[in-house]
Amino acid sequence: MTTLGLIGAGHIGTALAQAALDAGHDVVLSNSRGPETLADLVSALEQRPGRRGQVRADTAAGAAAAADLAVVTIPLSAVPAVPVEPLAGKVVIDTNNYYPQRDGQIAELDDETTTTAELLQAHLPTSRVVKAFNHIGAADITADGSPAGTPHRRALVVAGDDAAAKQQVSAFIDAIGFDVVDLGPLAEGWRIQRDTPGYGPRLDAEGLRAATAAAVRYRDM
Repeated sequence: MTTLGLIGAGHIGTALAQAALDAGHDVVLSNSRGPETLADLVSALEQRPGRRGQVRADTAAGAAAAADLAVVTIPLSAVPAVPVEPLAGKVVIDTNNYYPQRDGQIAELDDETTTTAELLQAHLPTSRVVKAFNHIGAADITADGSPAGTPHRRALVVAGDDAAAKQQVSAFIDAIGFDVVDLGPLAEGWRIQRDTPGYGPRLDAEGLRAATAAAVRYRDM
């Protein structure tokens, strides 16, 4: 059984917690306001029909320390606050997207010399960051999952520089009901950023491969 440590408990974090609990994983939630502010969410998750795992709230550092698999799902402006030492050596999923109207202008993302996941990797130099879950709506995480082998099963992307890390994330994605398309290294995560063909629509593995292959960088539009 895996413990999923969530740094961020917004829409995506909550949906991942639901899916993980239903699949039998334990979950530790955290946010920027303290574990006591998550009491109602923890209670609601505990009462979720079909829940198989255990859930509790902690600080971000506590969630990171408890995690077998961590998820950072917070605004880009909060990335510098992500605890570094408790995540050392661990696999960390980055769900983020860059929205200048929310995040402010970030020069290296504007000129596409890096990606959001590479920014998180730079902040967590001893962790193994994998890009995932940034191109699916929160509600779809719990609504669109289906058993392995289902025809036209929805697929989700992973990108990362560590093969074993991608394998761990891919196994988790499969366990909560989705096929996986591997984009390759972390730098290729741009292929599923906002406004690309694969961002948002429900696609099976074949369709998602085609969509990511057709992606064009903002600077080339």
